[in-house]
Amino acid sequence: MANSSSSSSSSNLLNSSNLSHYGVRTIRFAAIGCIGAVVCLLTDAAPLTAQEPKAPAWIQEQFGIQLSNRRDNGSMMKLVTPLSVQAGQATVQVLSNGKPVALGAIVATDGYVLTKRSELSADPLRVRLADGRLFHARIAAVRRSTDLALLHIDEVRKLPRVDFDTEEPEIGSFLVSAGRGKTPIGLGVVGAVPRAIDHKGRLGVALQNDSRGQARVDVVWPDSGADEAGVLRGDRIIAVNGHEETGQQQVILALRGLYPGETVHLTLQREESTVEVEAQIRDFRLMQESENEVRVNGARSLRLSGFDRVLQHDTVLEPDQCGGPVLDTSGKVVGLNIARAGRIVSYALPGSIIRPQLIEMLQEARAQK
Repeated sequence: MANSSSSSSSSNLLNSSNLSHYGVRTIRFAAIGCIGAVVCLLTDAAPLTAQEPKAPAWIQEQFGIQLSNRRDNGSMMKLVTPLSVQAGQATVQVLSNGKPVALGAIVATDGYVLTKRSELSADPLRVRLADGRLFHARIAAVRRSTDLALLHIDEVRKLPRVDFDTEEPEIGSFLVSAGRGKTPIGLGVVGAVPRAIDHKGRLGVALQNDSRGQARVDVVWPDSGADEAGVLRGDRIIAVNGHEETGQQQVILALRGLYPGETVHLTLQREESTVEVEAQIRDFRLMQESENEVRVNGARSLRLSGFDRVLQHDTVLEPDQCGGPVLDTSGKVVGLNIARAGRIVSYALPGSIIRPQLIEMLQEARAQK
């Protein structure tokens, strides 16, 4: 209502038959006041969206005002940069086999880093600090249910760290995603009540019992983990991760406990031969997408489901930008980005989930030293 009222008032002012009673100077002050009110309203209450129109050309020309219809434009990012400077110094880049795969947050001064587990697919693991230094890292603890991994850097001490706050931001709140160093990587808005995301991990096969009660592959889904691993129609799955399984239901139960992004070892009976393969579990929703949907949504995280509680926000992130800290507008670290689920759908684990698990993971890691 306030936006509508402000718009109506400015329109009446500028189009009234009494316009001649106002000097040019007065009109300019009035227009600037209206623009300032709108900007304040947008920054305090309603986020800019891609659908909102730019300021009229005559306003930009007359008053030298350059407004963008993107929330994450340069001016807005400069505005929120001071919020993320401290967290940015404790944000790292994680590399797996030389490839950047995720961000991470330093959570202890003696070299412990929290990051996204499912992207750590190959050794060696390295961590690049905010100052550019690169160190070898090892996995010290994991939590499959939340897709978290705790890494340890042996060579450094007295590092800056983040503390997770357990207060959850409300719908409509701004969230700032910290990057490695001073500059944040994104600005978004909380779009839903914190909730669970159902587990949708699938191997990519349809099974039937054969005459001997063994699980026979009846269908292999194109471009699935099973397809890429070389599983063929007619193969019989006789063991999952080294455990002998007899029948369709046992195989399904064994596979159901695996999350997207995880790898499963299958023992197959193929005619008279035994074949061993490694196949990746993938999110079934990604396997069902059309080519057009893939182009629109872009690259997504390997694991984007199977979380007990997430904060959904519309920050545009790349998969290798997940794993870093998320801040509210007071600078508190309220979560950790855990998945890019869509073009403008990102998930973050809230601090209320992270803190108790982090305490356990640090205790577990330090007990092993």
